[in-house]
Amino acid sequence: MKIGARGLLAATALAAGSAAASAHVTVQPNEAVAGSYFQLAFVVPHGCDAKATVALRVKVPDGVTSVKPQMKPGWNVEIKTRKLDAPQPGQHGKTISEVVDEVSWRGGPLPDNLYDTFGLMMKLPDTPGGNLYFPVVQECEPGVHRWIEIPATGQNRDDLREPAPLVRLKPKSP
Repeated sequence: MKIGARGLLAATALAAGSAAASAHVTVQPNEAVAGSYFQLAFVVPHGCDAKATVALRVKVPDGVTSVKPQMKPGWNVEIKTRKLDAPQPGQHGKTISEVVDEVSWRGGPLPDNLYDTFGLMMKLPDTPGGNLYFPVVQECEPGVHRWIEIPATGQNRDDLREPAPLVRLKPKSP
């Protein structure tokens, strides 16, 4: 069976469009040792309905005690904190009374046909075997994607329309 150049071009465009439509914000790497310091990157593979991304907001899950965002040229970073119900022991004998609740990057814009990463360094909770979900809101000009869905117990994450990025917490090696 012969496929002409136009047929091949059309099939390639269809496959590329399908991949872009199903792509979502992810986090890399998506596994880490519980209780460790960890550097991760949120990967933004596309905009919203072919429109450029102008903001990314990341909700930091409970149990993460220290967060430092990556500075990106052309983007402003905002850090929102929240008070803890009770102070917790921190590193180097310090006491922690508030933690980072949300990190936002605004600027760019990041065109739909390009991708970029938005990094965080953090101290992970010491709870091996668990998952940390990072709800993300991606704002575009105009439009929005809310990558905030967290699967219920027994639900397959792949069945969600806009799943929140996650990091699986592994036990420390013996």
